[in-house]
Amino acid sequence: MPQLDTSTWFITIVSMIVTLFIVFQLKLSKHLHPSNPELKITTSLKQSTPWEKKWTKIYSPLSLPQQ
Repeated sequence: MPQLDTSTWFITIVSMIVTLFIVFQLKLSKHLHPSNPELKITTSLKQSTPWEKKWTKIYSPLSLPQQ
């Protein structure tokens, strides 16, 4: 039975790690990040929806009376 040649494993693993690092750096560099994030003052208009005016109760199947 022939021996497994492991002489190229080191360079293969190192080159794979370097390639992954470069790919992730390129992916992260495409995202735009604000240099000075500031708090935005947003005023949201409160919209009245029908389900906010009344209480609703959701019955789980286990809490229903036995039939």
